[in-house]
Amino acid sequence: MGLIREAIELVASGGSRRVVVAGIAFGDALLDPARRLGLESGVRVLALRRDDSPRVDLSVESIHE
Repeated sequence: MGLIREAIELVASGGSRRVVVAGIAFGDALLDPARRLGLESGVRVLALRRDDSPRVDLSVESIHE
């Protein structure tokens, strides 16, 4: 979860409006905690699933315009 936490912190600090963490072997059991951490930090974490792969890209986006 280290890369995801770093992406959340970067977006939350205003260093970037959106960061994509690509190709993570990321089970559904970890998605909910990542989303909660994002919401606590004021960002949205979305899973961008690939149809042919168990890996996903995660989009970390600023909630604030």
